[in-house]
Amino acid sequence: MHARSHGWQNQSWVSEFILLGFSRDPTTNSILFIVFLLIYLCSVLGNGLIIMLICLDSQLHTPMYFFLCILALLDMCYVTTTMPQMLVHLLAHSQTISFAGCWLQMYVFGSLATTECTLFVVMAYDRYVAICYPLRYTVILNWGLCTRLAAGTCVCGFLSALLHSFFTMSLPYCGPNKVNHYFCEGPAVRSLACMDTHIIEMVDQLLTVFMGIIPISLIVASYVHIAMAIMKIKSTQGRCKAFSTCASHLTVVTLFYVPATYIYIRPNSSYSPERDKQISLFYNAFTALLNPMVYSLRNKDIKRAFLKLIGHVRVD
Repeated sequence: MHARSHGWQNQSWVSEFILLGFSRDPTTNSILFIVFLLIYLCSVLGNGLIIMLICLDSQLHTPMYFFLCILALLDMCYVTTTMPQMLVHLLAHSQTISFAGCWLQMYVFGSLATTECTLFVVMAYDRYVAICYPLRYTVILNWGLCTRLAAGTCVCGFLSALLHSFFTMSLPYCGPNKVNHYFCEGPAVRSLACMDTHIIEMVDQLLTVFMGIIPISLIVASYVHIAMAIMKIKSTQGRCKAFSTCASHLTVVTLFYVPATYIYIRPNSSYSPERDKQISLFYNAFTALLNPMVYSLRNKDIKRAFLKLIGHVRVD
């Protein structure tokens, strides 16, 4: 108890953190700046295009594309939470971030990422209803339910991230302030605390299980039922069509969940800064970049809406 109160009193010992990023070499940083700038711009433009197509094309006003639109918005927002600052730090002499700025970045990023975790469950449920109950799809997934599901994912994400950020940033930081990362991610910052973080680590892992493992389990359960329904379809063409509607979702879920679960569920004792920085790029930068490609390249409706937008298809 004494150690905890001592930590709360001395939380202001560190007023700012230094984000070490990827390299100290100016030439390497210049190359990384160009690479990450292109990744960031492509991510924002790709997800922005998905949002615009879904909003403008009335034929895409269905539950599946409603949730896809929210996914694209989340990707745009959470990549913007980290990438612009990383780009500035790649060229600037100073790589500092204030204590409050670090807390805010950790909270916003965590909120958006956790919201995306729960949104994947909703998207799996959407595919489950579409394939297992096709005739009742629009009745079951009515707009009222879709809105409540979307709001629920946001509430879950922002509340759970608040607990994670609060526990991490309430630790005493009284000495080292160099974060070996390119943004204020919980495990990287927590490794600098001036006290034993075992209890906080256990609480954090419980939150990860609740907001990570449970959604994964629900997604797997949905796809078990989906697979059973697909196997009952007699025509090969029908089975392929049903599976193709799920392939994109399974791809983005894998790209997001595998690295994110590794970062947050393994113990602090196995923390490896260089490896963790590289792994976090997958669910931070690369998923936001790849999601629009995965959905657009495999989706005839998105392609049709894009061609209509650029005038290759006559609008009735």
